[in-house]
Amino acid sequence: MAAARSTAPPTHAAPSGRTRGDAVREAQRRWEAEVLAPALERSPERRPSFTTLGGIPVERLYTPRSGPRDRIGYPGQMPFTRGIHPTMYRGRLWSMRMFSGFGSPEDTNRRFRYLLAHGESGLSIAFDDPTLYGIDADDPEAVGEVGKCGVNVGSLDDMHRLLDGIPLGRVTTSMTINGPANVVWGMYLLTGRAHRVPLARLGGTTQNDILKEYIAQKEFLYPPRPALRLVTDTIEYATRELPRWNPVSISGYHIREAGSTAVQELAFTLADGRTYVQEAIVRGLKVDEFAPRLSFFFNSHNDLFEEVAKFRAARRIWASVMRDEFGAKEPRSLWMRFHTQTAGCSCTASQPELNIVRTTVQALAAVLGGTQSLHTNSYDEALQLPSEDAVRIALRTQQILAHETGLPETVDPLGGSYYVEWLTDRVEEEVRRYFDRIDQLGGVVAGIERGFFQREIQEASFRYQRSVEQGETKIVGVNAYTVDEPIRVPRLKISEQARRAQSRRLRQLRARRDPSRHAAALDRLRKVAETERGNTMPPVLDALKAGATLGEIVRAFQDVFGPYRERSTY
Repeated sequence: MAAARSTAPPTHAAPSGRTRGDAVREAQRRWEAEVLAPALERSPERRPSFTTLGGIPVERLYTPRSGPRDRIGYPGQMPFTRGIHPTMYRGRLWSMRMFSGFGSPEDTNRRFRYLLAHGESGLSIAFDDPTLYGIDADDPEAVGEVGKCGVNVGSLDDMHRLLDGIPLGRVTTSMTINGPANVVWGMYLLTGRAHRVPLARLGGTTQNDILKEYIAQKEFLYPPRPALRLVTDTIEYATRELPRWNPVSISGYHIREAGSTAVQELAFTLADGRTYVQEAIVRGLKVDEFAPRLSFFFNSHNDLFEEVAKFRAARRIWASVMRDEFGAKEPRSLWMRFHTQTAGCSCTASQPELNIVRTTVQALAAVLGGTQSLHTNSYDEALQLPSEDAVRIALRTQQILAHETGLPETVDPLGGSYYVEWLTDRVEEEVRRYFDRIDQLGGVVAGIERGFFQREIQEASFRYQRSVEQGETKIVGVNAYTVDEPIRVPRLKISEQARRAQSRRLRQLRARRDPSRHAAALDRLRKVAETERGNTMPPVLDALKAGATLGEIVRAFQDVFGPYRERSTY
């Protein structure tokens, strides 16, 4: 019988008197002299220097000498570089959550049913601009925008229509809403109650990240400090009443879409997260009461390795922030759970079918980076709201990654890569430098008021756009490999019918509600808003039950808080 073959890895002992580090350095020196130098003499490299998409210098080769490996750890334990779950996707795949919404509530309800029937595992609601800005459909400012870039929801009745027949006790729902998030969330909670689903069983996420609105997306309704108070109200209410709900999804996605680098996206997002935690603790909540329900939302762009490093660094930084700055003790308080969306800003109107490839690479980065939930953009993203065919291809992209590629079979498959580990460390270093700058300014709100974040993003965006226009950065189909052909994409047109229908429903609502009950509910809302510590969620729910519209509740808050005009940074 043959002797059993050893499965132990071969050893490469250094000669007597020399360390392994000495041997590695000597091997690299010989490679550079005997192999690299002649190759460069025959064929120089394409450029004198290389960087990531975000501008981090990239060396030719990374070796065991490139940095320490003592901060990788194991999945499911500090420092969580390799993932928050010990088995990651071997135990459960990421949630496939497609961002959907257009037209009237009935239009989007049909799209939800279509997606659930085709394998989507969670809903993600896109709201139109009037809803995002807290404007009713019959307001003159809403003309031309109702239902165009998302679904229009202006009342509790609309939310009932949007979620008709959806099993709210089994499906988790993500809602991308910020300025009026407390009001729209209130609509969802009351709809769950109408479906006879207890609050404790409702699961989902409200984006509700108002700080990033001032930094990047600009859909704010009130000045920063009272707006931050409203977010804290929702965190407190969810902590007390909804154990399965994530009351805020701290969002870097829009920061990246505005033109930031990967490092800026991560640094500014985590700085916002630190601010929400600080405010909740000042409110009187214990960190381990609410921290397990905080979640994050990131962009996944084209530089695969930079994105993977960003996600890995994000988990490690957040775990140390929660433990070392805030004294969190519960393991789940240290977890960074995050949703990822592929980069809409990378999609091109020219040769739009190429966006399928871009989206696949970005989705690959998100999965390799350990996301818990993923939305893949449709290839017609730069042209219109997605058609059903485009949505199906985007969803199938995730399903192919999940079931045909072997990606979920092992945890953190890029862990230990000399380059990825070095880049993870470098991203963390750059993020912590930003933390120091933000702290020196007096925190996130002070930085917003002084225009710090806006200037940083503008400068990064300008540098990137200039490199594209000068041809240094190549965008296939835009400034390289172009074709002169018409764009052939099935068009999805949203008519003005949604505005007419929604306006008619608002008139009918106002006609049938009890005027005295409605007025009293809004008066109570203003009185609670005028206090410094009273939680505004109960009066918001009462106002909705009294028939108040989204726009009326927002105006009531503005009566107390006033509007906000951003300081120009140009």
